[in-house]
Amino acid sequence: MLEILYHDKYLVAINKPHGLLVHRTKIAGNATDFALQLLRDQLGIHVYPCHRIDRKTSGVLLFALDKVINSQIQLQYANNLVHKNYLAIVRGYTKQKGIIDYPLKKDDGKWQEAITAYKTVEQVELNIPFSGQPTSRYSLVDIEPQMGRTHQIRRHFAHIFHPVIGDRPHGCNKQNRLFKERWNMTTLMLHANSLSFEHPVSQEQVNIQATLSDEFKRTLSFLGFKSEQF
Repeated sequence: MLEILYHDKYLVAINKPHGLLVHRTKIAGNATDFALQLLRDQLGIHVYPCHRIDRKTSGVLLFALDKVINSQIQLQYANNLVHKNYLAIVRGYTKQKGIIDYPLKKDDGKWQEAITAYKTVEQVELNIPFSGQPTSRYSLVDIEPQMGRTHQIRRHFAHIFHPVIGDRPHGCNKQNRLFKERWNMTTLMLHANSLSFEHPVSQEQVNIQATLSDEFKRTLSFLGFKSEQF
């Protein structure tokens, strides 16, 4: 059963697990489970995804219960009126706060503006030599993407040399191998923590938050992060 975070007559939000696709796609032909179909079967009604999050990313995923509401929410997304917040564990010590303003290229070769703001929640240093350094350093970051480009957060943090742990296409293969061999951890450490928007019917502000996955919590623990707010 999918964890329901919010549900009214117009919208429903779930806490999507790591590894679950939003819907069927030719890119992942071997997948058999999809959030859209699982939620439809769980509720017994049609649902329409208002946005996408990566297969490997966990967290808040919003669906509309009819096409009109779906269009209204997607318009808010198009106008950058939906506030999105993510948490990630990345390699190295990030700045206390920063803005990554770096255009990203689409599959068709065209460039899109992309801006990501972040602040560092906590940093840890482990006595594990790595890549010529005597220790290994990691940061827990609170992230607010201003747009929703494909793999925006993952690509932006790779661009500033602080790749998200567990990221295969854009991350650090050596770090990923370390996490797999030492801690048996292969999950992307990126979580869609919260979503805020104006309800298209009531016009009230809706704030939805998703708890961290067990694997994210386990990784925070074995790395030695002490943050209690999550």
